[in-house]
Amino acid sequence: MTDASPGYSVKLPAFEGPLDLLLHLIKQNKVDIYDIPIAQITGQYLEYIEIMKELNLEIASEFLVMAATLIYIKSRMLLPPDETIEAEAQEDPRAGLVQRLLEYQAFKEASGTLREREEVWANNVFWREPMKEEDIIKEPEPYLFEVNIFDLMGALKKIIEKAPPEAIRITREVLTVKDKISLIIERMETEPTLRFDDLFAEDRTRVQVIVTFLALLEILRLGLARAYQDKEFGTVWVMRHSPEEDTPSPNPDGQRE
Repeated sequence: MTDASPGYSVKLPAFEGPLDLLLHLIKQNKVDIYDIPIAQITGQYLEYIEIMKELNLEIASEFLVMAATLIYIKSRMLLPPDETIEAEAQEDPRAGLVQRLLEYQAFKEASGTLREREEVWANNVFWREPMKEEDIIKEPEPYLFEVNIFDLMGALKKIIEKAPPEAIRITREVLTVKDKISLIIERMETEPTLRFDDLFAEDRTRVQVIVTFLALLEILRLGLARAYQDKEFGTVWVMRHSPEEDTPSPNPDGQRE
């Protein structure tokens, strides 16, 4: 039986909060942010919360507060309309949440624009030595989208749904997260690019799937690999990455590239 290491936990990055998850679900379901199908989104949100708990992810209190808010909004929408108030004058229970989402989305877009400007500025200040002809890649690489924790959890959800029921027989075989990290890193030495699904090809139970996912999260956190999608909500690819690639080296003038 595979051991998921009860003491092992992963902390979500601070910038991935409940509003990020809601925006992710709204985009994934291709619904209008002004007309959120609250029952559908609430159900999916709670499914993600359950996955976080099963993975021993540290769930910030904000996630639980948002879950309670969604359930409250859902209950209000199930109530019959107040006949003493005209339909046009009745407040939509979703209005406050929609406003928060719009403000947060605008903030994220503004911060993304500032980050792009910072990268342009950095590239203009620090220079890089010309590449040698033999180092130039002749064929253009495909454009890839970097994924976030919720993209990975969505892909994990599909893997878990395909996993067979847990075996009742208990064996002495124990595979920890640390063991799985070593196996994945060893595999990526010969296969630098892997499909997300292929990492779980040998997993036979739900617990094994969870151990593999936790190992992947730790590998991504350490910067040993990066995860991308070929399109939004498309196939997830895991690519080997060396942290040294992001560390600028000194140029002849003593400056960093």
